[in-house]
Amino acid sequence: MLKKTIVVGLLTAFGILAVMPVFPQPKKRVAVFSFEDKTDKSWHWWDGRGPGDGMADMLTTALVKTGKYSVIERKQINQILQEQQLGQTGTVTQQSAAQTGKMLGVELAVIGAVTEFGYSKKELGGLLKSKGFGLGVGSQKATVAVDVRLVNTTTGEIITSENIRKEESAKGLSVQTPDVGFRSETDFDNSLVGKATRAAVEGVMELIAQNLGAMPWEGKIITVSGTTVYFKPGSDGGVKVGDVYTVYTKGQALIDPDTGLSLGSEEQKVGTIEVTGFAAEGKASKAVVKSGTGMKTGDAVKQN
Repeated sequence: MLKKTIVVGLLTAFGILAVMPVFPQPKKRVAVFSFEDKTDKSWHWWDGRGPGDGMADMLTTALVKTGKYSVIERKQINQILQEQQLGQTGTVTQQSAAQTGKMLGVELAVIGAVTEFGYSKKELGGLLKSKGFGLGVGSQKATVAVDVRLVNTTTGEIITSENIRKEESAKGLSVQTPDVGFRSETDFDNSLVGKATRAAVEGVMELIAQNLGAMPWEGKIITVSGTTVYFKPGSDGGVKVGDVYTVYTKGQALIDPDTGLSLGSEEQKVGTIEVTGFAAEGKASKAVVKSGTGMKTGDAVKQN
């Protein structure tokens, strides 16, 4: 009888778990900066952009399509870089990416450089790196490589740094190597270098997924009016009405005297808030104070 009761209890518990709704978590926020172009700069996209801008845009689009991340628009990134004069040299550094990322309220900044982008061609037993068109029995190989660094915007530290290199090859009676760029996006997607580029982008996405999952989600208070609190992100960042968050105020920043990078700061819990709605077309959340006092602009909003 006891064994039967235990079995029934377990089945009931599993049944309850099976019908329990799965609530989506707030989306982690990512900023993809333009990649530096370290190639020979003879290649360009169908719209005139170089490999650095093109690959960064492809990565941004691919991240958005997953629906798992809140990705900052490139114009917002460039606007802050210009306003703060953080990209005067044309190269985004670890420090400038972290500073810009903090202003944008993202957890992760993606920076890097395209180091290889193009074709090599082999005909009649001889290796020939060429532009133009080649005929005859031979093979063609496209190589795309990018050095990627993922920066934690809170600490300014590089979480990981990887070189992702992808190759695509083909053999046939006629091997063609386009001179410069492509006539259209379709031409690019169907080309060997286009396929190698997309494979490299997928490699970067895997790197982001592996590292971003371990980073804690964090929002930030925009303003406080009485018991009403506005914070970012909003519904576009996966926040839902009824969500309850804990608010922390940050103390003095701990700065590494050798590198000048932030090591974080002491935090003190000041209370909790509950989301009641959204503002600014879903870019901000509206909440009511459930407990605590002294919340202010800039305080951190974290999951319980």
